[in-house]
Amino acid sequence: MKTSFVVSVCLALFAAVAVSAPAAKGPAPKCPISGKPSNPDVSVEFAGGNVWFCCEKCQAAFKGDSAKFAAKAHQQMVSTGQLTQKGCPFSGGPVKAGTELDIGGASVGFCCNNCKGKVAKAGPDEQVTMVFGNISKGFAPAK
Repeated sequence: MKTSFVVSVCLALFAAVAVSAPAAKGPAPKCPISGKPSNPDVSVEFAGGNVWFCCEKCQAAFKGDSAKFAAKAHQQMVSTGQLTQKGCPFSGGPVKAGTELDIGGASVGFCCNNCKGKVAKAGPDEQVTMVFGNISKGFAPAK
């Protein structure tokens, strides 16, 4: 009788811990300042969402000059689902199937292979700047 009670208590505790544990997620988005994994608890409201940082020092640097880090902040917001793509980042036109590229961890589509080709030829940092520097045509806050 004691054994079944102990087993029941252990199972109940295990179930409670399993239910309260956070779901496993992918790697944390990179801090737009340092490139290190970010912490959602260290964030700033920006462009209709929140930008996450690795530490308060990076958070302060962003607050001091957000324009300098805007492209990487926008990229992080797309990769975390806070911004969604509404059109080609260059033309604003509809995205054509098969034109997607991974830009810093965010999948981005283009209106044509010419726009895709411009970005594909660039280096990783230049890609982020090209695609996420001005988000007005291609991205909007997620609803």
